[in-house]
Amino acid sequence: MKIIINNSLMIPIYEQIVDQIKTLIRKGELKENDNLPSVRALARELKISALTVKKAYDDLETEGFTVTVHGKGTYVAATNAERLLEEQKKEVEADLEKAIQKARRCGISDEDLKDIFELLLEG
Repeated sequence: MKIIINNSLMIPIYEQIVDQIKTLIRKGELKENDNLPSVRALARELKISALTVKKAYDDLETEGFTVTVHGKGTYVAATNAERLLEEQKKEVEADLEKAIQKARRCGISDEDLKDIFELLLEG
């Protein structure tokens, strides 16, 4: 499992870890019952605090993507296809919302935005 941290992003490191692990699960690169690296091992590899990795693992468990067995490690939970699809939709919606806000800040009208989106969907 390869996780890459970008310190120049305004996204907290633990969120970057969560997003990358979710992506690996969605792509099928991490499957049910696959063992994630220990908190200490991943923290050492990424050269970050173990508390940051722990927070990421806790978030993944809260969202139902992983299960932690104390003393044994953290494992990928059974994948729920509907949940994964819903996650992907939320990500796309968030990205589109950011694009719309940026377009409005630049003075692009809603009508022009609709034209742009139609072109993108056709192309």
